[in-house]
Parts: sequence; structure tokens; C-alpha cells
Amino acid sequence: MKWNSKLYDNNHDFVAEYGKGLLEFVPEDKTQRILDLGCGTGVLTAELAQLGDYILGIDGSSEMIDKAKQAYPGLDFEVMNALEMPYLQQWDLVFSNAVFHWILDHDLLIQKIKSALKPSGKLICEFGAYGNIQTIENGMKNALEKMGLSLSSKFNFPTVEAFGSLLEKHGFSIDKIYDYDRPTPLKDGENGLYNWAKQFFERDLGKLSENEQNLVLKDMTDEVRKKLWNGSHWTADYRRLRVIAHI
Repeated sequence: MKWNSKLYDNNHDFVAEYGKGLLEFVPEDKTQRILDLGCGTGVLTAELAQLGDYILGIDGSSEMIDKAKQAYPGLDFEVMNALEMPYLQQWDLVFSNAVFHWILDHDLLIQKIKSALKPSGKLICEFGAYGNIQTIENGMKNALEKMGLSLSSKFNFPTVEAFGSLLEKHGFSIDKIYDYDRPTPLKDGENGLYNWAKQFFERDLGKLSENEQNLVLKDMTDEVRKKLWNGSHWTADYRRLRVIAHI
């Protein structure tokens, strides 16, 4: 997935804004070491820096990490694949917002997080739940099929039961786990869903010419308009899964 950090910050800053709700679950402990897994452009990493002794932001996108380093030169950031984390009992807390649905292998992910945490360490995360963006995804699928193409974008939106079972399998005790609807208004009026889809379906759209992309996006927006357009802005049909757990 190729991330456009400027587009992300300008039009999708709601990702970090909604993520700030997770911060209330982070203990204020000036001795704790916090890993921000999938830190993006570092907005929440900077907030976490007020709550612990040492904070590291990691992300698989070098463009996102470059932007984070420019915005927060006093903090540490590294480009890293979450499934290749080398840490062994180094972190008191792993924090992650809007990341896990991009990772197909949740079993390995949780194994890596468990290894990274110190005894009694905590995981605080939120990401897409089962049914997230179902209307948008169906619209994109149908638009691509009109061109003889299949939707290849593979999000991983688990149920509460499935993700909870994986946590318990790897020795986590669950403090809170629940899903909820979070209808999310998109910026930029009529162009809001177009901009959103250009970023989040980049894997599929990147294979097409600009003209073909525009045709697909027009078909998609026409199909979902009745459900998601209110006359002034688009509202994405988000569902989230929130987890607070410890080992």
C-alpha cells in the first residue's frame, strides 16, 4: 500500500482525532515505555509522549515516517513491518490506532505483540471491525466488476469473538473488547468519498489508467450515494473494534 502522507493529513485527519479517545485508557506512568504500532504521521505518538518515559513510533510506510520525523523532531520513529518486530519483553504498553485491519495475519501479529511486551504489559488498540465500510466496499466491488475486474483489496475486519479468541490463545487477559458503529463524516464535500477511495483502495485503483479510475469511482459513488450522501458531505459506514488487554 502506497501512502500519500499529505493527502492523509489533509483529508483523513479524523483517523488520529478519533484515535485520541483511546488515550484515556493509557495509564499516566512516567516510567513506562510505549510502542506506537502503525504511528502514521506521528500525531498520536506526540500525545503518548506526555504519558510515559520513552515512546517509539513505528510504521511500514517510509513516507509516513519521514513526515512524522519532520513534524516531531524530538521523538523517535522507525520504518518497520509489524510482523517483523524483533522486540523481546521491551515495552510496557503497545498502542495502535486504525492499523490492524491492514494486517492479514492477526495470529502472527498478536504473537509479536506478546513477545514485545514485558510481563504484565498492556495492549490498547482500535481498528476496523467486521462489517466496517461494507457499503463502500460493496460499491467498489460492483464498480470494478463492470470493467471485468475483481476487488483485490484485502482488509481484515474480524469479529469480537474471533479476535478475542486469538488474544486468549496467546495468553492475554481481556479487560475490554467490543465493537461499535462509528459513522464518519468525510472532508471536502462532494469530493470526500472520491478522495477517501483514492487512498484506501489504492491497491486496486493503482492498476488502472486515470480515466478508468474516474469511471470506477463514479460508478461506486453513484451506487452508494443514497445511503452515504446527505446533501453536504459523505459519511463513511465505519465500525470499530476496541481492545484493552494485558498479559
